[in-house]
Amino acid sequence: MLKRKGFECCNCGQSVPFSGFIGTEHRNHCPSCLWSKHVDLRSPGDRKAGCQAGMKPIGLTFKQEGTDRYGMPRQGELMLIHECAKCGKISINRIAGDDNPEEILKILEESRRLSSEKRDRLKRNGIGVILQGEREKIITQLFGRDSGKV
Repeated sequence: MLKRKGFECCNCGQSVPFSGFIGTEHRNHCPSCLWSKHVDLRSPGDRKAGCQAGMKPIGLTFKQEGTDRYGMPRQGELMLIHECAKCGKISINRIAGDDNPEEILKILEESRRLSSEKRDRLKRNGIGVILQGEREKIITQLFGRDSGKV
């Protein structure tokens, strides 16, 4: 059996142990600061990237889940958008159950300052950045429909 190890965050230095109960099988981001490391080359968990640089969380998106039986788009789960600080690669990562919700909301706020060029680049890659006007959808996914959190 392959033993999964944790890692040390490349941004804040926090020790991040492996847990099978966080909602993602291939964790490569810190639950505290949400920075990632450029470890995957072609698919989640392949760990074949040579870059190995830090990846900054720059925004949030919803996973594309197709359409419902009426042809309406389904809202998928909340995802982090990361950009490699060295090579500029963009990737999306699933939010994990122990991720800091305040940091997630902070990323939403900071994503308002993304340049139009970066937003266009994300759009060309099929990634739609969640805007501040969609904050309630994020609150619902993080805390539940009637949580009272804001």
